[in-house]
Amino acid sequence: MKVKIRKGDTVEIISGRRDDKGKRGEVIRVIPEDNRVVVQGVNIRTKHQRQVQAQGRTLNPGLVRFEAPMHLSNVMLVCPKCGKATRVGLSRQADKALRICKKCQASIDE
Repeated sequence: MKVKIRKGDTVEIISGRRDDKGKRGEVIRVIPEDNRVVVQGVNIRTKHQRQVQAQGRTLNPGLVRFEAPMHLSNVMLVCPKCGKATRVGLSRQADKALRICKKCQASIDE
């Protein structure tokens, strides 16, 4: 299945943890094999990092906070024109596919 969300898009969280629901953020990374995206400032996890020595460098111990991947079905693309969370359609024009907003029919790829 083709992923309709790309790196750099603004998305809104539609389901998941109570404190993340309704937030908007920019997509940092897309993982199409697992149908997952990483959104900036959302789904923050804490990892307890042990001090590790690898290749002459040391990684400092402590708590590391990072954005964890979340499933594509939990996010919705925000249309840059109308500013609403919307479904994405595809329109073929001159041998390339353009993403369009299902609410206002505006092109997202401009």
